[in-house]
Amino acid sequence: MPACHTCGNVYDKSFQIVHEGQSYWFDSFECAIAQLAPCCDHCRCRIIGHGVEAEGRVYCCAHCAKQQGEKRLRDRAE
Repeated sequence: MPACHTCGNVYDKSFQIVHEGQSYWFDSFECAIAQLAPCCDHCRCRIIGHGVEAEGRVYCCAHCAKQQGEKRLRDRAE
């Protein structure tokens, strides 16, 4: 088995992810998230859900977008 791209561990249940034409091997979802999940432009947390986008910037939630000055995104309809 190939070594994990993030931590280097060799594990018999590792898995491959192809992202934007690049192949990666991981031993856990945690390592895959650490390597591939985008970071919120405000709080820098890893976005493992859908997140929100505005003006080419990615946020984990509307609150973080608002903190960066984005006024159009909302967590719920008013």
